[in-house]
Amino acid sequence: MMTTAPMLSRVQKKGQVTIPASIRERLGIKEGDLVAFQETERGILIAPQEVVATDAFDRIGAVLQASGISLDDLIESGREIRGGIVRERYGLVAET
Repeated sequence: MMTTAPMLSRVQKKGQVTIPASIRERLGIKEGDLVAFQETERGILIAPQEVVATDAFDRIGAVLQASGISLDDLIESGREIRGGIVRERYGLVAET
């Protein structure tokens, strides 16, 4: 993890804070992008939304792997569930 000197930004009237330009540029954060806020023991972590989603997928993958479930197993399970929904809602048999 990269550690840099702290940069300060003043909290505005509506709770808005400006992320310094050098940090936005380095992380590729542009106007309109989503950022996630996560409270940690040391403060608040602000990260581009894509990074947070990737981290969540990595954690899910680790749990599945620890449970002995492969990606192929997960995909096949999804197919079976979708097929059951199609049969239940529409009375159709999914093609195989």
